[in-house]
Amino acid sequence: MQYTVNDDNIRLDVFLARETSLTRSAVKNTVESHGAFVNGERRTKSGFDLKRGDVVDFEIPQPEPLEAVASDIPLDIVFEDDNFAVINKPQGMVVHQAGSYRANDTLVNALLFNLKNLSSINGVIRPGIVHRLDKDTSGLIVVAKTDEAHKNLASQIEKKTARRIYYALTDGNFKEDEGTVDAPIARSRKDRKKMAVDENGRRAVTRFKVLERFGAYTLVRCELETGRTHQIRVHCAYLHHPVVGDAVYGGSQTLYKNGQLLHAKRLELTSPTTGERMVFECDLPDYFAKILEKLRGKTS
Repeated sequence: MQYTVNDDNIRLDVFLARETSLTRSAVKNTVESHGAFVNGERRTKSGFDLKRGDVVDFEIPQPEPLEAVASDIPLDIVFEDDNFAVINKPQGMVVHQAGSYRANDTLVNALLFNLKNLSSINGVIRPGIVHRLDKDTSGLIVVAKTDEAHKNLASQIEKKTARRIYYALTDGNFKEDEGTVDAPIARSRKDRKKMAVDENGRRAVTRFKVLERFGAYTLVRCELETGRTHQIRVHCAYLHHPVVGDAVYGGSQTLYKNGQLLHAKRLELTSPTTGERMVFECDLPDYFAKILEKLRGKTS
């Protein structure tokens, strides 16, 4: 659809939310993932300032399938109460259906079978999902069982009071023992399936600390201050130390070929009901731990 702007200095997302049936957050997500055209030029920033007379071309996304179905898939439930659960997601499991992926083997399908309730905030395709992990990233993910808990947990992530800590085995030997990567991330201009550091992207901050050095590889602890798509993978590649096994961002395939060696190991949050500070941890997957054992044997 094409729209003509009759206001001065109005944000793109505000304008489109007013002109369409979408919420402002839905417009924001669509603009940032698919873009909108202003006077023929593609824009991916929802806060882009429009001026009177601008012509905006914007395609309203097609509705998602009616609902996800429950699938009898075992889950490693680290914690569960009436309000939320913490799951140790295995490598290879997609969190929810999206795009052309419509198989019923996602984390959401498993959650619908294993948990009695899930929050409705993200609709019928992503019930309960507060944040995501990439398909080949293993580890801890928090799931909301009520809408109230969902809002609370999402707010903790947004305000950075929840802590998410990952272990990654990366290529090369880091010069620094620790540091911070503060580099904006946007969808790659060369490959729309990838993300990239881009000065026009959204701010992305990752803190890292070297845990072990293996000469050609380094085990690092990464903490997310923001939560951009593929953030740790992109930032590691940006430092010229891609995550081992990450073929998308240039990681080596010698040690492991089945996806990136990236594990969400520790999650800290505040209980939405009791206010208690809670800490969850899970061990590295066996395949990850065995690779480290092999590297330690070589360097001992």
